[in-house]
Parts: sequence; C-alpha cells; structure tokens
Amino acid sequence: MVPTRATHMKHTIIAPACALWLAGCSTAVRDKLAIQDPTVLQRGFSTEQSESAGAAVRQWTDVYGQIKAPREVRASLQSRLDGLGSGKENYFGYKDQCWLDAANEEIALQNGWGFVEEALGESARLTTELEAGRATSLDNPSLRTVAPLRLDLAASLGVMRSDSRFAYCPQAQREVACMEVKLMHAGHDAWARNFDAAQEKVDAVERVMREARAHLDGCAVPRPPVAAAPLPPKITLSADALFAFDRGDIESITANGRSKLDSVIADVKRAGDVSGVVVSGYTDRLGSVAYNRALSQRRAKSVQQYLQGQGVTVPTQAHGYGPASPGAQCAMSNRRALVDCLAGDRRVELRFARRGETLSLGE
Repeated sequence: MVPTRATHMKHTIIAPACALWLAGCSTAVRDKLAIQDPTVLQRGFSTEQSESAGAAVRQWTDVYGQIKAPREVRASLQSRLDGLGSGKENYFGYKDQCWLDAANEEIALQNGWGFVEEALGESARLTTELEAGRATSLDNPSLRTVAPLRLDLAASLGVMRSDSRFAYCPQAQREVACMEVKLMHAGHDAWARNFDAAQEKVDAVERVMREARAHLDGCAVPRPPVAAAPLPPKITLSADALFAFDRGDIESITANGRSKLDSVIADVKRAGDVSGVVVSGYTDRLGSVAYNRALSQRRAKSVQQYLQGQGVTVPTQAHGYGPASPGAQCAMSNRRALVDCLAGDRRVELRFARRGETLSLGE
C-alpha cells in the first residue's frame, strides 16, 4: 500500500465505478444498506471526483500520508496496546483492538484507498489516550473513506452504550465496540462500491447485536452499599440472649450472644472514633442482692473479655450492678410469669465514649 495512491482518488475512483456500471450493478443490496452519502450511489461516468465524494485533500495526506509502512505501524500499536495489560480491558481498549484487526484485514487485501491508514490512526488515538488515562469520547469519527450507512444500527448501538448496565458488562462492551468498527468497515466497503462485502459485515453486526443485547440483559448495576447506622451512645443486650441460664463465664456466652456481640464489635470498628467502652451488667430483683451483683459482674467481665479478644483495643471497663436500675413493673404472683415479665431487667449495657468525650460510671 502506498499512501499517494489515496491522494489520486480522482484518477482511480472512476475505474471501479465504470466496472460496476458496465456489469449492471444490482441496486437491491445497495438499497438495503441505506447509504447516506449520495455520491456513493452515483454510477458510471457521472461519478463525482470531488472532495465530498472522498477525494483526498492536503489535510488528509498531511496526517495519514505519514504512514509509510502500515504493517510495522500496526505491529507497534499492537505492542503498545498489549503493554497496557488490564488497562485495555474496557470499551475503549476493545475498540482499539478491533480497529487494529480491521487494518490488518485490509492490509492483507492490499487495500490502497486509505482505510488502512484511517484505521491505524483511530487505533493510535485510542492507544495514546488509554496510555495517558484520559477520558475518551464515545463518538465515532467521520472518516474520508467511510460512507455512513444503516443509521438505525448505529442508533441501536448508541442506546446500548448509554444503558446503565453497560459499564458493568465487559462482554457487551467488547461486542458493541467491535460492532461499531465493523459497521464503519462496512461503510468503507460501500464507499468503494463493494456493496456485497458491506452487506456481509452488516449482517454480522445484526447477529452480534442480538448476542450483545442478551449479555447486557444478563448484567446488573451493582446496588450501592447500604450505609451503616451510626453507633449509638448506648447498646442494650438481653442477658438471657447472651448467656446460658444462671451463668456468667465467657464459655457460657451462647452462639446467638456471640453473633450479637460480633455485630457490636463490627459497628465499633466501623465507627473509627470510639475512645472507650463501659460494660455494665444488671439482673432482675429475684434472688439475693449479693448473688445478683456477683452474677452481673461476671457477665460484664465476660463481655469485656470477649470484646478485647475480638480486636477492640480501646480501653474498656466492666461493672456489675445486680438488681439496680430496674425498669420492669411486675407484680404478678405466678413465678413463671414474673420471671418472664422481669426479662428486661436482666441485661448488659455497653456505653461508648467518642474522641474528646469521657464516660462517667453510674448505675
């Protein structure tokens, strides 16, 4: 491929146009492509040789005419893209690779119309932006050797790109990126009056589009994490739920009790500003005061030890108050009913100091 060949479009474009005219080119395939460039639809000796028809101009040759060895340029760009590692695993990286693949396909066909240079130019732009970590435009370029066609497909691809699930669906990103490139590749075939090849690529786009929609439907936008409730100044836990009946040693903390304490510990660590914890144990009024004080102290101490054993490093204190500070109003004579009624008095309270605060002891 020689770039100057593309600069002499007005001398070369007439040859395929005449061939198509003499062969009586079928309009059926051409019409299905819904080509937007009216100059592409011209046939025979009336074919334009103007800039609007795709003739190369100085601005084009100044940019793309610099590509003297497209095979070497493609190999260099492929090496740079591969060097990005996981940085190329996104819509823009996939599109970059598809432009390189399109260029390689046309290099093998010895395409001398300028599409190879344009495809390599798109790859170079995307590679440079990926390397720099810059945001890249989603818009597809307007290229000299590409005739816009099947705008309905292009619009459908744009809808898929704008879907909120698209950013979380790598497979759909890869398929959409490559379909966009293939649709432009088809536009080049149409520009070169190779309508059958253009239609084959459009058919492939339609097939893959169905697959991409299915992949997109299988993806979901991750739910935002639920913000944890702020740690309150005090948490009250039922002693009945924390400990086995009438016990207060750390081994008697039940599985349910450990789960509740683990949740408190997670909240303390998440808060990040807890500077101290006071654990207070309480019993109901049944039994002797001395026994109840000792039981409540053992329970408070066991909770303190559990907190420390699970990574709570701030200063902690443990105190047992027995039947002090009752809250239940129970006067029934049936003992079982009375025990149930007094359940709220059998508790362990955890109070938290935050940075800059102090906790005072008290019943």
